[in-house]
Amino acid sequence: MMQRTMQLVLRVKRSSGLLHQFSTAANSQRLAGKVAVITGAASGIGKASAKEFIGNGAKVILADVQDDLGRAVAAELGPGATYTRCDVTDEAQVAAAVDLAVARHGALDVFYSNAGVLGSIAPAPLASLDLGEFDRVMAVNARAAVAAAKHAARAMVPRRSGCVLFTGSVSGVVGGTGPTSYGVSKAAVLGVVRAVAGELARHGVRANAVSPCGVATPLSMVQVLEAYPGMSFEELKNAMAASMEQMEAGPLIDPEDVARAAVFLASDEARYINGHNLVVDGGFTVGKLLKIPKE
Repeated sequence: MMQRTMQLVLRVKRSSGLLHQFSTAANSQRLAGKVAVITGAASGIGKASAKEFIGNGAKVILADVQDDLGRAVAAELGPGATYTRCDVTDEAQVAAAVDLAVARHGALDVFYSNAGVLGSIAPAPLASLDLGEFDRVMAVNARAAVAAAKHAARAMVPRRSGCVLFTGSVSGVVGGTGPTSYGVSKAAVLGVVRAVAGELARHGVRANAVSPCGVATPLSMVQVLEAYPGMSFEELKNAMAASMEQMEAGPLIDPEDVARAAVFLASDEARYINGHNLVVDGGFTVGKLLKIPKE
């Protein structure tokens, strides 16, 4: 199933013209005046989200552990972006990212808990699950989501306004679509969304998730290739292409697709959307066609 999912990553990307049609240049200033913290913002979905947020008028704290890359991205995005080091498994660093946003910009309107890891994607049966690896994935993906919500609430509840976003995954919705540790961690993230939304709604704070399927990010590409060291990039691409053609899994998903969904959920246009998991998968989780042999 992971091979099937990752073919979405390796399929030929759609034309840049189509992406440009829906770029920030075509958007209104949906986030004008808002201040956001985005974890995992140095690359992938986080970087794309930071770009979209800033393009829509927000000030963004880019929180990551990739210092050189994070500073370069902040410089690329301009004065609306500020980089800070943040290991999301260290609660003190999560708290510091929130404090930086408030100190620099006066408030925190959006905390986007996006940083995450896949863990090992090498095929392995459940009976051989490495619980040490499981704990590491849960710490980055699930425990860090709780830390994000905790410290976002500290800044948002007194103002009776705010939005906490989380990057989920279709692996948290449909079993067997990713490594066990990853799927469990993302299912936990969706539980965090409901718990946070249920508690903080009366304080004017919303919580929602965006759950993509197979996104082309540097992290995912490197990990897939590492899991199959005997295969070249082209060999892996061709094998996954054949698998996905059989499954008819739908279109490639780009980081920008997820980022635009995050912008919507962070905006006032979504002010009555709370406790929701917005699946961004091109129909992957809706259903599959039966393969009925022709007579």
